[in-house]
Amino acid sequence: MRFTQDHQWLERDGDIVTLGVTAYATERLGDIVEVSLPDAGQGLTAGGPMARVEGVNTRTEMTAPVNGQVVEINADLLDEPDLVNTAPESLGWFVKLKPADPKQVEALMDRTAYEAYLDSL
Repeated sequence: MRFTQDHQWLERDGDIVTLGVTAYATERLGDIVEVSLPDAGQGLTAGGPMARVEGVNTRTEMTAPVNGQVVEINADLLDEPDLVNTAPESLGWFVKLKPADPKQVEALMDRTAYEAYLDSL
C-alpha cells in the first residue's frame, strides 16, 4: 500500500491500483454524506480533479495522485457514502485505475513513511 500527503491510499494488484482515503482523512472530514466519482473510462491527470466528498460541514475536491484511466468506480459509495467513514481502507475505496506509469505509484510513501509523516503534523 502507498500513501500521499493528501491522505490518499493506493493499493496495487497487478497493473490495477485501488484508491481511497485514509482513516486520518475521514476523521478530518467528519461524517460523509455524499460522494461524486469520475466515470469509468475517464482519464485522470496527477493533481487534476478526481472526486468530490461532502461531509456534514465540509466539501473536499479530491485530486488524482497519479496519471491513469479509471477502470471501475465503487458504485456502493453513491448509495452508502458512509462506507468511507466506516471502512476507509477497504469497502470505502473510490476508484480502480490503470496507472499510465506504475513508477508514479511506487514513488509514493509506504506505510512506515506515511506514519512518520502523520507524526510530523
